[in-house]
Formats: sequence, C-alpha cells, structure tokens
Amino acid sequence: AAGFSQLLRAQRSQLKAGTHLSYGVFLEGQYVGQVSLGSVVRGPFNSGFVGYWVDRAVAGRGVTPTAVALVADEAFARGLHRLEINIRPENAASLRVAEKLGAVREGLRRRYLCIDGEYRDHVGYVLLAEDHPEGVLAALQAAGGGLLI
Repeated sequence: AAGFSQLLRAQRSQLKAGTHLSYGVFLEGQYVGQVSLGSVVRGPFNSGFVGYWVDRAVAGRGVTPTAVALVADEAFARGLHRLEINIRPENAASLRVAEKLGAVREGLRRRYLCIDGEYRDHVGYVLLAEDHPEGVLAALQAAGGGLLI
C-alpha cells in the first residue's frame, strides 16, 4: 500500500508537469488494464514512451491494441510526433500488439530497463504521427484489428 501511494503521488506530479499520463482501460464497465504515456519531452523531440497491460481474462480480444491506438491518437492530437514502445523479447503477446498497430520495429535495446533488479533486453518499436495521418485507430480497424468503438 505504501508503494502504491508513492506511485500515485509521483504520477500526479508528472501529470501536472505534463510528462506522464495514465489511462484506465475499461471493457463493459469493468477496469481491465492501463495504458501509460510517459517520459513526455516537448520541444524538438515531441516524444514519449507507451506502456500497457490488460487483465489476462480479456487478452486476445483486441482490447489492448484498441486502447493503445486511442492513446496514440490522443498523443498525436496533442502535438507529439513519436511514440516508443519497448517490449521484452519473450513477451509475444505484447510484440503482437505493437505489430497490429503498425509500429515499426527499430531493433534490440540491450540491457535497456532494470526489472526485478536486473537490466533486461527490450525490442524497440515506434509509432510516428506522419505514418498515421488518418489515425492509428482508423488504420488498426481498416486492417481488421481492434474493437469497434
């Protein structure tokens, strides 16, 4: 509980600064996950990092790609131009989400992020606003993916 309270305080501070946004994912009125847009940097960079998770009970139903697409479209509407998604290579489901979104694989990020006390490799993907002029959600749905909303 103390760690969660600390996390909430940090996220509120980052929200005020405009450097981190967290979005709840709801399906049929139930909270089933979260999409985060973090490490937002403005100026010439205009970029951020996307992270996401959903409850296993709804995995594989198009919930995650739809939620990430909505957040990406919102980020691009707010003037960001580049969104990075970094995924552990063994996380096949998450890799599929990035690919369904049309994210471009940029390569392996060796020992990229410390998780459980060890630096872990990640595969880097990127979404660029100019690659999705019609919107990420529209492209996802045109390709037959995601939920109809």
